This record gives sequence, structure tokens and C-alpha cells, in this order.
Amino acid sequence: MSATTVAPGAGRATERWAVLARWETLLVGLLLGSVVLGAVRSPFFLDGSNFGLLVSSFAEKAIMALPMTLIIIAGEIDLSVASTMGLSSVVLGLAWRDGHPLWVCIALALLVGAVCGLTNGLLITLLGLPSLVVTLGTLALFRGLAQGLLKQDAVSDYPEAFRTFGFGKVPGTGVPWSAVVFAALLALFAVVLHRSWVGRQIYALGSSPEAARYAAVRVDRIKVALFVASGAIAALAGVIYTARISSSRSDNATGFELDVIAAVLLGGVSIFGGRGTLLGVVLSLATVATLRNGLALSNVGAATQSVAVGALLIGSVLLPNAARRLAPGRVGRGGRGGRRGGPASTAEAHDPAPG
Repeated sequence: MSATTVAPGAGRATERWAVLARWETLLVGLLLGSVVLGAVRSPFFLDGSNFGLLVSSFAEKAIMALPMTLIIIAGEIDLSVASTMGLSSVVLGLAWRDGHPLWVCIALALLVGAVCGLTNGLLITLLGLPSLVVTLGTLALFRGLAQGLLKQDAVSDYPEAFRTFGFGKVPGTGVPWSAVVFAALLALFAVVLHRSWVGRQIYALGSSPEAARYAAVRVDRIKVALFVASGAIAALAGVIYTARISSSRSDNATGFELDVIAAVLLGGVSIFGGRGTLLGVVLSLATVATLRNGLALSNVGAATQSVAVGALLIGSVLLPNAARRLAPGRVGRGGRGGRRGGPASTAEAHDPAPG
């Protein structure tokens, strides 16, 4: 027998450890723990109406997290999504106040979002600027434009059908319309990221931009497309948010970008790019939304809720690395646990290598 042969029992133990150590598995445990905590602390947590409220209140952030996942896997980041969302809401309100048909107002809002994303993408690719710096600047720029256009005013005389779409549910179910939009977008982004050549190129870009260029990946074109998609989806979230609260204000969605980015990173997407899955992000979104809802029903303040989410985010960085160090096969020369490089993530167990 070769010296490198592994006993069948040891191999099965290693496989079981790998499944348990996967970040998605840990997120399922966190989600179940959040559900139990909410049910114990509030008798209203498991009520059907509360489920609709939970989904509606987090839908816009969940929608924006989808393109953000692709951007971070590609090795970039977009801090301006909430400001884009707010500016789109303002444009929607101004167009409606000026007497335009609602469908024209929505189209203008989506166009503004796409232009905001295009601005980010071109500044990053043409000038070679870091996305962190560019989107930090446009975060302030887009929010300033929203404040300059609408000032302290608000537009709230939207038609009944529009408001119903914002907080209404699919007839005969307790599912909000915003959840249907999220599900449709999730299916689209899942196909793009995990079942298409575009997704393979996004992973390749995040793993090594230089190698991706040598492999004939159109790096700049993909980056611009991702930021345009992020802007347009943020604008769509702005339309849904405006319908839900029945108001366009310049401060709509302030601070949302932090929750969006935190949910993506908690979902196991590596901040250094090249690793992560939408499954982990969906589980993370469900965990954060459930935890916040359970704490809110228990009359826990927003500051304490943020502390809990922050602790989860820190744990999302510490626990995967601890699992790698404790994994039985880590010391083997050919084992995946012996890989060097970036931090562990969801993709450690099933790294969708490009190509």
C-alpha cells in the first residue's frame, strides 16, 4: 500500500467534516437559531402577517445584494447603491409630480440608476481608480443630487395600484409582491453566476485580473456591465421602496449600503474576490432579516440589533478560518485544506474555478 493511501474510514470522516465546515451549513444553523430565538421571545413571531412584514421590510436590501454579490466576487465593491436608490426615488417623485404617466416615471428612475452605475464603471475602468474610492465619492454625489433636486419636500400622492404593489401580497397567499420580484431576479442572477460563461469569467476576474486578461476575458467590459446592473437594480429597489412607504424623499434608503454589503460578506463571499455563492448570500439575508425582526418584536433597540449583526459579520470571518485550521485533511500535501491564499469562504468546499 502506498504511503499516501488514506483509509476509507478516515476519508469518510474528512468528507463529513468538510460538509459541516461549509459556511452554508453554519448559516443554516444560525438561521434556525434566529427562528427559535424569535419564537421564544415573541408570540407574534411565527404569525403569517409577521412573515409578510419581515419579507417586505428587507426586500429592497435583498434585491440590491444580488448584483453586489457579483461585484464583490469580481474583486470590486459598490458603496453607492443606497444613494442610487434614493436618487432614483427622487426622480420618480419629481416626474410624477410633473404629471407624467407612472410607467414613464418608473422608466426614468431605472434609467437614472443605470446611468449612475455606468458612471461608476467608467470611472473605475477608464481612469483605473479603486472602486472603493470611486463609489465612496459617488455615494456622496448621488445623495447630494437627490437633496438638491427635492430638498426637504416629499412626493406622496401616488396612485392606489402603485401603493398596493409596494405593501400588498399575491392574492390568496401571504407572499409580498416584492418577494416575487426578488425570486425572479435571484433565478436570473443564479443562472448568470453559476451556470454561464459570464459567471466563470467573473470568478476568474476576482481570482486574478491579470490572468483573466491573458485568458481573453474582457475585464473592463464585464466590470462596467456589473456596475450598470447594480445601478439599475438599485433603482428598481428604489421604486419598490417608494411604493412601500408611499413617499419619495431625498433621504430614502440612507445607510442601506452597509446592510447590503454586510449580508453579502456574511454569506461567505470573499472581500478579496473570486469566491462565494448566491446560496450563501440568500441564507445570510434570511438570517439577518429574521434576527432583526425577532429582536424588534422583543423591543430591542436598533443599536443592539446592529451589534448582533456586527457580531455575526465578525464571526463570518473568524469561523471559516478556524474550521480550516481544525479540518482533519489540512496537513495533507494534496488536501484542499492545505491551500494557500485568501480567506476561507463559501466556495472553499466547492470552488467554482473558472474555465
